[in-house]
Amino acid sequence: VREMLLWAEEQIEEKNPSLTAFTAHFNNVSGWCRTRLIESKDPKEREKVALKLLKVMKHLRLMNNFNSYLAILSAMDSAAISRLDWSDDVIKGLDEPHALIDNASSFKAYRTALREAKPPCIPYIGMFLQDLTFLHLGSPSFLDKEKKFVNFTKRWKQFNVVKKIRQCQQVEYQVVRDEAVIQVFNKFENYLGDEVIYQRSLQFKPRQF
Repeated sequence: VREMLLWAEEQIEEKNPSLTAFTAHFNNVSGWCRTRLIESKDPKEREKVALKLLKVMKHLRLMNNFNSYLAILSAMDSAAISRLDWSDDVIKGLDEPHALIDNASSFKAYRTALREAKPPCIPYIGMFLQDLTFLHLGSPSFLDKEKKFVNFTKRWKQFNVVKKIRQCQQVEYQVVRDEAVIQVFNKFENYLGDEVIYQRSLQFKPRQF
């Protein structure tokens, strides 16, 4: 929570190691999923991977793991993946997560789902960082030039933003650690770069001029 408040003021990775690691994990999961989706030249095999990931997303949603849930969604929505041809099952399977993360009403659906979620829970913190940055830029921390009078209205709003994060930290998941599974995923660090993934996408479906 402290790092999130600090990040809203200055985005310096060295000062926010935990937040940086959390963000890196999100990006690793997304990159790993994009790679798995683009590995096979056979469209039927790619379809199997996509449907499997959709099943994983359903389990993550039931577990209130919004962070990994949206990391997979970001992979499937990436330019290299979304431009490929997918079955109606895959397209329709994305309707629910798209509705959840719709930002048309300031992430109203996600805010509601997060508010109703009972711990344990892993939230997607991008929205929180956006809210905190907005508060930092839009309101002064003090009400006078001498900095004697604290803007408690701003502080109260900041507290309400981070309150849900604190609630999520109160309960841990009761998951048995499986070293074999952990080794398979290898911290999700085994994935291709964005340019390589996009070039493979173009191989499977050339641009139409």
